Amino acid sequence: MARVISVTNQKGGVGKTTTSINLAASLVKRGQRILLIDMDPQGNATVGCGIDPEEADTTIYDVLLLETSARAAVIKSASGIDVLPANADLAGAQVELLNEIGRELRLKKALQSLQEDYDKIFIDCPPALNVLTINALVASNSVLIPMQCEYFALEGLSALISTVRKIRETLNPRLSIEGLLRTMFDGRNSLSNEVSRQLQDHFGDKVYETLIPRNVRLAEAPSYGEPAILYDPTSKGAKAYLALADEILAAASNSSAAQSA
Repeated sequence: MARVISVTNQKGGVGKTTTSINLAASLVKRGQRILLIDMDPQGNATVGCGIDPEEADTTIYDVLLLETSARAAVIKSASGIDVLPANADLAGAQVELLNEIGRELRLKKALQSLQEDYDKIFIDCPPALNVLTINALVASNSVLIPMQCEYFALEGLSALISTVRKIRETLNPRLSIEGLLRTMFDGRNSLSNEVSRQLQDHFGDKVYETLIPRNVRLAEAPSYGEPAILYDPTSKGAKAYLALADEILAAASNSSAAQSA
């Protein structure tokens, strides 16, 4: 059964979509069956996987409005990631779902038929707490939090942890923190190192050992509709996300071994 992971941060510009695309592609490279759901009306994850949002016959918008099934809307990308795309129509879902009973459960119910088809399902969330993000968190087992090591990022993290706690108490008791990922990291910056140490002191092993560096290739790859592992597999960014995929798989393997012991 698939593990559903929301990639989220209420602060924008932290590498959320970059992480969604490149981690998904790296796990595919390791033989995993991966679905990436674009829950952001900007459709950046869709474009970054080489899919034209405007040419998609059906999108996550249609799924949330019960006009099609999740399986019918899935598109396979050139990198091997299955993508449930989004376009600007998704912004309208926030209004159209406003008075619907059970609106927070739409995505969770839609994914039930896909649970056996994938090893992991990633949800690229919008950088805001709205009905789309709430749908993602209710449907998820856990949240993966990309963040830059800077002062204001810590304030955003506090707000997100509070949101996760509220969702756990009211709508999804199984929701947990999958991990914190330090992105756009520059080890020459003393503030970056200080914030990194604070994260490790406070969250311990929830902070991934893998650091995602600032990397031009990671920034360029989306304009070519490719994850970095295809665009430039020798780049530091591509290697970092592959290392993250290995770290996640190793942790899952160790957890399964401990449970069966």
